Parts: sequence; structure tokens; C-alpha cells
Amino acid sequence: MAEFIIFGVLAIVIVVFSLLAVTTQMIIRSATYLLFVLIATAGLYLLMDYQFLAAVQVAVYAGGIMVLYIFSILLTNDPGVEVKYEKPGRMILAALVAVVGLGICGHIIYYNVSRLYTYADSAIDMTQLGTTMMGTEKYQYLLPFEAISLLLLACIIGGIMIARKR
Repeated sequence: MAEFIIFGVLAIVIVVFSLLAVTTQMIIRSATYLLFVLIATAGLYLLMDYQFLAAVQVAVYAGGIMVLYIFSILLTNDPGVEVKYEKPGRMILAALVAVVGLGICGHIIYYNVSRLYTYADSAIDMTQLGTTMMGTEKYQYLLPFEAISLLLLACIIGGIMIARKR
């Protein structure tokens, strides 16, 4: 029963701060709300007894990526200036795209949840997880990991170039 209550609290925190992150006009507050979402997600990992993923979530995302976001915001934008709202047509289009994305994610989750229960009884070996994340064989993820790092590097360079023009 306690796990259900903790899950409910974490889910509410994630939903509320996610909505606040995308609806606030202050961009630094938006980044702070995103930080709370990332920390609550680490709490969900702890609830599922994935201490390694929780530590990675806090260290990499809540620590490193949020620092990158804050530096990008400070380099490219005036942090105290309010962000203007978009036109109503764009907001409606964005809401429709979000609903379609939610529907697609719900469809994927609904039809793949039975696969989760087949693997729920077997424990995941951390060595196997590390090899899968950083391996170069088939069904291993070193190449996407490196592609994301190049994308983040391009974002940093773009932010510096925008800041230099001012």
C-alpha cells in the first residue's frame, strides 16, 4: 500500500511539474520545473529497485543536462524576460500533436505490457545492462549514445554562436 501511495505522489509531481514546465512564461522557472520532473523520475526508478538508473538519472540528467540547459538559457536569452505566448492556432496544433503522441504512446504501452510481465521475474544483471548500453554489437546502443552526444555538442556550439552575435 505504501508503494502505491509513493507512486501516486511521484506521478502527481511529474504531471504537475511537467505542465508547469511547458506553460510558464519564465524560462528559468521552466528549467527548474523540468529539474523537479527529472528528480521525481529518479524516485520512480528507486521505487522499482533500479538504484543504478536512479543514480544515472540524477547524475546525468538532473545534474549534467540541466546545467547545460541553464547555460544555454543564460547565453542565448535574457533569463528575467517573459516568453511571449504563441498564436492560438499554433497552440491548438501543438495540443493536437501532443494528444496524438499520447495516443501513440498509450497504444504502444497497451500492446507491449504483456511482454513486461514475462521479464518481470528475472533479475537484470548490471554487467549485461552496461554491455548493452555501451556495446557495438547488434542490439547494443553505443552509436545512438554517441549520436546524442554530438547533437548536444552541436546545441552548445549553436548557443555560443547565437550569444556571440549579440
